[in-house]
Amino acid sequence: MVVLSPALWITGGSRSGKTTRLIELFCEWTPLLATLPNPPQPRNKKRQRQLNPQPVATTTLIFAANGDNRIALVERLTTTPQGQYSFYSTTPLGFFQDEVILFWPLLVEKLGLKAQFPLRLRPETEQELALELWSRDLEISNLRRPGISVNRMVRQILDILQLAALSGTSIEDIPQILEQGFTPLNESETLYNSLCLWLQQWRNWCLERGLLTYGIIADLYGQHLLYHPIYQKHLLRRYPVVLADDVDEYPAIARHLFEFFLEQGKMAAFTYNPNGAVRLGLGADPNALASLQKHCRLEALDEQKGLGKYLAQPILDLVFESALTFPDSLLFSANIQSIQTISRSDLLRQTAEQIIAGVKTGQVQPDEIAVIAPGLDAIARYTLRELLNHAGIAVESSTEQRPLVSSPLIRALLTLMALIYPGNGHLIHRDAIAEMLVTLSYQGTGHREQGTVPPNPPYTGGKGGCQPSTPMIDPVRAGLLADHCFVPDLENPRLLPVTAFPRWDRLGYQATFAYNQILQWVEVQREHYQQRLLASPVVLLDRGIQQFLIRDCTLRNDQLSVLRELMETAIHYWDVQNRLQVQTAVNTSEQVGQFIQLLRRGVVTANPYPVSSLGVKPAGVTLGTIFQYRASRASHRWHFWLDVGSPLWLSGGASILWGAPLFLTEQQHHPWTEENARSADLQRLRRIIVDLLSRVSDRLILCHSDLAVNGQEQLGPLGQLSVISNQ
Repeated sequence: MVVLSPALWITGGSRSGKTTRLIELFCEWTPLLATLPNPPQPRNKKRQRQLNPQPVATTTLIFAANGDNRIALVERLTTTPQGQYSFYSTTPLGFFQDEVILFWPLLVEKLGLKAQFPLRLRPETEQELALELWSRDLEISNLRRPGISVNRMVRQILDILQLAALSGTSIEDIPQILEQGFTPLNESETLYNSLCLWLQQWRNWCLERGLLTYGIIADLYGQHLLYHPIYQKHLLRRYPVVLADDVDEYPAIARHLFEFFLEQGKMAAFTYNPNGAVRLGLGADPNALASLQKHCRLEALDEQKGLGKYLAQPILDLVFESALTFPDSLLFSANIQSIQTISRSDLLRQTAEQIIAGVKTGQVQPDEIAVIAPGLDAIARYTLRELLNHAGIAVESSTEQRPLVSSPLIRALLTLMALIYPGNGHLIHRDAIAEMLVTLSYQGTGHREQGTVPPNPPYTGGKGGCQPSTPMIDPVRAGLLADHCFVPDLENPRLLPVTAFPRWDRLGYQATFAYNQILQWVEVQREHYQQRLLASPVVLLDRGIQQFLIRDCTLRNDQLSVLRELMETAIHYWDVQNRLQVQTAVNTSEQVGQFIQLLRRGVVTANPYPVSSLGVKPAGVTLGTIFQYRASRASHRWHFWLDVGSPLWLSGGASILWGAPLFLTEQQHHPWTEENARSADLQRLRRIIVDLLSRVSDRLILCHSDLAVNGQEQLGPLGQLSVISNQ
């Protein structure tokens, strides 16, 4: 008789082999599932597939901390000899969402909801609808804090719902936690009770329409579904084995799920990094998950890897113990250097020069270098990218959370929408028309279809398609066309034929040809809209992208990503609009105007899926924030710690959600003081130092400028490290 392994708790630092050990357990345990008896199958197999399309007896449930980590883990699992066995990989939030949707009929029955298929709201749509729902209450409320905009306040209230749900706290208990946690305020009880009523109103409004947000999903799962006896029965049948990687990044309700599996004697294994907790303050509760180890057999792996073996403790002593002298291990180490300048512009230039020198001399390859900063502003990203690209070195930026409207491609497509759908003339101005003409004339639309090609087309041949070099309509010609051929009108803005410009013959053949193609396409789409041949604005966007942006040319990856992001956002937006169409009388043109205004307000949308190229390591220098780099679980030979004197190192460059500490297991019902905040910052800094040092193997370069980008002196906690090479 085979004896199954007990539950296992694997602890270790970064790159200590925790994930590898988890994969070994998968290979060891999964074949044993074939020896387990299958549960009795229902007679109506078709009905069973509809209710639970996944295998019910031989599926291993595997968790990863985030989507990118999940993709990398799946790649490794499928290459093992046991990769042909069935397994289901997910993230905590992904699992809660899938389970709520899969067992929606149980929730409909329990909560008395309307029987309709649920639709998940993306964060940007969630905020827009909540702002509309609460607009009247927000005008008269005194809950707003100084310096906080209405949009920011709405986001914070919605975040409170998500934090509470992920911690297993009901909405009704939120006022008590906030009142006990924050410094007492006048009438605080009334204010926090009002917040609770708003959240209850929001939850009920969404559930009545079958709309789900991450906060509502977590609330439904933690408060209702997880403890439903029918659901628990199905859960036990479906997943005999549970493996979870990096549980220090999981929310508290994941602990309740895992405890349920462990209490039922399921095989389980968990990995935990004491120096992880990257998402602490964003919903993760490492200490809550750490309590699982009392149910498990403990296995400790090597704590220190990379330069952390030699440099972690001396640096920690220097930073936290305020040592008066530098340790010899830092003074005479060939593995640690520094770049120190007065201005930040010089720092960026010298950093790029050292990277270029290292690559040109063959000491290191571009994909073995990472530039990490607590916060990367647009100037730093642009400067480093331009300097390195000019030297022939590629740069791969970690997921940049930039508004969609920051891309000229997106702005051009939004201008097209406003031209075609009537009633949106107030959203178009002369400069937007000029930019649209320049952007959409790169590809010279319709040449192949029309059978004519303008002389000397501005294209250069290239592998995988043509690459645009210069636009057929340059900014000067675009400005002239916008001045003479654009007719602003609130109801019906339009473009005139090129002959409306008295000196149109001075434009040149290529510019005239490109303008006529754009004009003709706009007129055709307007006719299709009037004849009801344009199914939806999503179809229009797809036509515009096909016609102007990808027909004759190959776009860069970042351009394709932003277009995919736009399409995902638009599809979702109109899915929601169609769901709400029954309750509203807004026509399509008004919806288009609202969509354009939503994006122009700078809303940051979710990253398109997949974010990474299925675990493929970037070919260039990695550029990212501390949070992005740690969350990616990456490692490199060389590290450049940029702005090492910045005070943002205390927070790790991540924005802690308002009220997040109050919903941690150890903090609930206790006040959050200045001392608590200071202690949490220092603990986070300690984890950051140890974690990053474990992810660099050969050389650490500390980059410091006396003045920050705003001209202020930088006096952060790591500033004293910058003078190491000058000792």
